[in-house]
Amino acid sequence: MRRLPVYLLLDTSGSMRGEPIESVKVGLQAMVSSLRQDPFALESVYISIITFDREVKQILSLTELEALQLPDITTPDSGPTHLGAALELLCQKVDAEVRISTSDQKGDWMPLLFIMTDGKPSDLQKYNQMIPEVKKRNFGSIIACAAGAKADVAPLKLLTDQVYSLDTTDSTTFRQFFKWVSASVSVGNKSVGVSDDIQLPPPPPEVNTVI
Repeated sequence: MRRLPVYLLLDTSGSMRGEPIESVKVGLQAMVSSLRQDPFALESVYISIITFDREVKQILSLTELEALQLPDITTPDSGPTHLGAALELLCQKVDAEVRISTSDQKGDWMPLLFIMTDGKPSDLQKYNQMIPEVKKRNFGSIIACAAGAKADVAPLKLLTDQVYSLDTTDSTTFRQFFKWVSASVSVGNKSVGVSDDIQLPPPPPEVNTVI
């Protein structure tokens, strides 16, 4: 069975502490529950979660939806937002986890990437270095979300033209965002192999398209 790998990069820097990160957890639970109701997704979607603050770590290696247990997500009191280092780890994990087609086996579908940050990269030089590396990995879609008033969309627009913003970081907004993510994954899941261009569903009112 060919897999659809989905990578989530989540900002866990100090400014996400408290209600925002708790809201993210609620949203993630809703996303997983929604995807499990989709028989296509249940058969093929595999999810990985990478968190980034002053440390970058993969808290969930690529795991099938059926067996997935969401890990606990913690935030430090304060510190930088190492999104560049997160992209570096992402490239390493994609190279190690995503199956490439060979004469003996069919590879995975092109992976999907969702990035959520409430700030801007503290390691801007590293971030800029990693942009072409990420683009070499042939993601089917890269969706970046700037959450809250302090999030900077400019660096995200260098990585992808699919940039969205959330005005607030409360549970309702995050739940709507992750609900939209799950709908996007389902659409991507059904269109893999049909065309390279994934037409995402329109975002809910809480999710603003950045032009």
